[in-house]
Amino acid sequence: MRISGAAPVAFLAAFLAAATALPAAAQTLRPDQAQFRAIYKELVETNTTLSSGSCTLAAEKMAARLKAAGFADSDLTIFSVPEHPKEGGLVAVMTGSNPHLKAVLLLAHLDVVEARREDWTRDPFTLVEEDGYFYGRGTADDKAQAAVWVDMLARFKTENFRPRRTVKMALTCGEEGGPFNGARWLAQNRRDLIDAEFAINEGGWGRIDDHGRRIVMNVNAGEKLPMNVKLEVVNPGGHAMRPVKDNAITRLSAALMKIGAHDFPVRATDATRQFFARMEKVAGGEMGAAMAAFAKNPGDAAAAAVIARDAAYNAMLRTTCVATMLEAGHATNALPQRATANVNCRIFPGDTPEGVRDALAAAIGDPAVSVTAQPTRSDAVRTAPPLTDTILKPVERAAAKLWPGVPVIPTLEIGATDAAFLTPVGIPTYGFTGMFFEPDGSRLHGQNERVRAQVVYEGRDFLTQVVKDYVR
Repeated sequence: MRISGAAPVAFLAAFLAAATALPAAAQTLRPDQAQFRAIYKELVETNTTLSSGSCTLAAEKMAARLKAAGFADSDLTIFSVPEHPKEGGLVAVMTGSNPHLKAVLLLAHLDVVEARREDWTRDPFTLVEEDGYFYGRGTADDKAQAAVWVDMLARFKTENFRPRRTVKMALTCGEEGGPFNGARWLAQNRRDLIDAEFAINEGGWGRIDDHGRRIVMNVNAGEKLPMNVKLEVVNPGGHAMRPVKDNAITRLSAALMKIGAHDFPVRATDATRQFFARMEKVAGGEMGAAMAAFAKNPGDAAAAAVIARDAAYNAMLRTTCVATMLEAGHATNALPQRATANVNCRIFPGDTPEGVRDALAAAIGDPAVSVTAQPTRSDAVRTAPPLTDTILKPVERAAAKLWPGVPVIPTLEIGATDAAFLTPVGIPTYGFTGMFFEPDGSRLHGQNERVRAQVVYEGRDFLTQVVKDYVR
């Protein structure tokens, strides 16, 4: 998962007294859990990095697991393109009994970020269980969920569970970067194969404290679109002994100051309104009151101004743009001939790349500064997927059964996942896993990635219960 920023930590303390703690001792595995662990182990131990791994091999292994459980060849599609033969994926279909009900799509990515053995305490491509944790690249992001989906479909088949809705699964490559993204390819080339009423994806991870107490579980409904904008000023330059006011660096600096002071309009989605409504009691005080007021009326400018004091909350209110890179000049004793900057924007659902670019140009107000929007990873989302009772109630029921007292709080993803390729083509995609991350983010994309074993097993039970609720 590509993540950006982190939720504020201060408000989490309010949950600790009522949070559910994880048991310290490891449990004895049930036979079904042991079967899941074998799938999980096989996925983690199949290198799927872009540099030296193969998502296609992982997809083939998962297809073999499903075939052994009773899936027909016609229900399994392994896909790739000739230009990227190792970046393939798998789509599996379990046909429901009611042809009038649209399918549910289970999405996960097989690829992982790079991991070098010399940087890790343990081999990143060996599943190591130690002190109650699973260690290995992808143990959390995103092979735990991929393994859950494969295990779930295999059990549905062997247990003769007959869903009313068709259940589809897509395991894809390229979410962590690279020239080929399987979710995008399926959306553009095999929309029929993954067509569904809605999809479940990564994201919405829960949070636990240092003592293993569960604090909150999130559900992602929509996400912001990342876009880079290039600012550039060109100038004839000259000798530094003859300085002039028309200086490329100076003009670019003035433009960046204006961008830093610019606020995009406040927006709201179903998820953000519910987020602030449910966070009211958690935050308390002035912030809690502002959240409650905003949830009732997103047009309340005073409430929005209070919420915006927190950087993470502000990111859930609006499109944001911030300077991230600078390059200027060619010699210490010469006037700069060129100055460039990269501005990273995160576009709120409903805003457009063109509109954001134009707003930046207007805020700068200097024709000497060129403002060029760079290609985006995916299309802009016109509206975030609605967070209806159909989606949320099964999640809340399962969470209440497994973790009484732990709140379920909807969010707008301020990072990026492969949901960005499905929601724009008419497959609303929601992110939740029932798995809880450590305060350090479970070391996603870093060294010694890990996740608590108990978290993985309970997340598996949670997702199975939710999916069964959706498709019965």
